[in-house]
Amino acid sequence: MGFDIRKIVTYTEQTFIEGGKATEQPVTMVGLAVVIKNPWAGGFVEDLQPQIKANCSELGALMVEQLTAAIGGAGQIEAYGKAAVVGADGEIEHASAVIHTLRFGNHYREAVQAKSYLSFTNKRGGPGTSIQIPMMHKDDEGLRSHYITLEMKIEDAPRADEIVVVLGAANGGRLHPRIGNRYLDLEALAAEKAQQ
Repeated sequence: MGFDIRKIVTYTEQTFIEGGKATEQPVTMVGLAVVIKNPWAGGFVEDLQPQIKANCSELGALMVEQLTAAIGGAGQIEAYGKAAVVGADGEIEHASAVIHTLRFGNHYREAVQAKSYLSFTNKRGGPGTSIQIPMMHKDDEGLRSHYITLEMKIEDAPRADEIVVVLGAANGGRLHPRIGNRYLDLEALAAEKAQQ
């Protein structure tokens, strides 16, 4: 069966300099977006499960295959995330119905052997709307160095009866991270309390 796919868009960004300081190893971020016809657009649909069960796993598998190829293999991925934007004739619930299912997300988690949950955004927007894909370290939610966001847009999507479904990946965190992580903060707080 499958969702009706109008187009697939791949966006790649490499950062070599941040804050005026260069790096020997640039960070590459990739967004893979699939523009699908919204099967629920145009009126209230009580039961979204038939479409979810029939289509989400196939879409997730296709997207993971193309995304991992675009970044050079699943082993390259350190940070990951997902997003969906629904057009005006749909509901936020429709965007959520695609990306917030085990049938969809498990393909990505398994491919990168992740321990962390997939961070996400889902919203409504029109053609050319900004799509933000928040990412975190695939194995450790506390590593702030990997709290990064990839932003992209597709000039002609989503149309009113479409959903843009996106997966994001990065082969590293922000360049020159200097704010520590949750664990160091907790240790510092504990030390401060012990001294009081």
